[in-house]
Amino acid sequence: MKILNVKPEDIEKRSMELIEEGLNGRRWPEPEFSIIKRCIHTSADFDYADNLTFSEDAARIGIEAIRSGAHIITDTKMALSGINKRTLSAYGGEVHCFISDESVAEEAKARGCTRAKVSMERGAALEGKNIFAIGNAPTALIRVNELIKEGKLEPALIIGVPVGFVNVIESKELIMDSGVPYIVAKGRKGGSNIAAAICNAMMYYKGEI
Repeated sequence: MKILNVKPEDIEKRSMELIEEGLNGRRWPEPEFSIIKRCIHTSADFDYADNLTFSEDAARIGIEAIRSGAHIITDTKMALSGINKRTLSAYGGEVHCFISDESVAEEAKARGCTRAKVSMERGAALEGKNIFAIGNAPTALIRVNELIKEGKLEPALIIGVPVGFVNVIESKELIMDSGVPYIVAKGRKGGSNIAAAICNAMMYYKGEI
C-alpha cells in the first residue's frame, strides 16, 4: 500500500483528479460535470455519475439564481450546516431551515402532518428568488410539488435528493414531472450531504454559464 504524500491545500484537487480517473474517461458538459464530481467527492459513491439527473439548463439556472442573490431553503439542519453560507452571503443569499422552529412543530402537531411539510410552506412564503434543496424528507418534496400546482410557489430550482424507502422514488418522479427546473438523484440514494454538495458545487463554479 502506497500512502500519497499530498499537501493539505492540494487534497481536494487530488481527490477530483482521482474521481476523474475513476470515471474512466467519462465526461459531462459543464457545469453539470462539476456538480457530479462534487457529489462523488462528498459520498465516495460513483453511482452519482449515473443517477444524478438534470432538467434542461438546470445547473446554469441554479448558478444564475445563486449569483443573483437567491435564498436556499432546505429540509434539514445537516444540509444547512453543510452549505457554505459565507460564499452564499457574498452573492446576497441566505440558507433557511425551519424544521426546528417551535412554531413549525406546534403547527405540524395540530395539523397531523410532518414538520418538513410545514417547513416548505414557510419557505414558500419567503420573498425573492428561491432554491429548494431537499435531502431527507420525501414529504417536503411532495409538498413543494403541491405548492407549485396550487400556484403558491415558483422556485428557480428544486434539488430533489431525499434518501430512503418510503415515497422516495415517487416524490422525485413528481418533481421531474413538475415543469420546474430540477436536479434529482434518481432511485433511493441521496441525503442532506448530497443536497449541500450540489448547492456548494454551484456556488464554487467559476466558469462561464
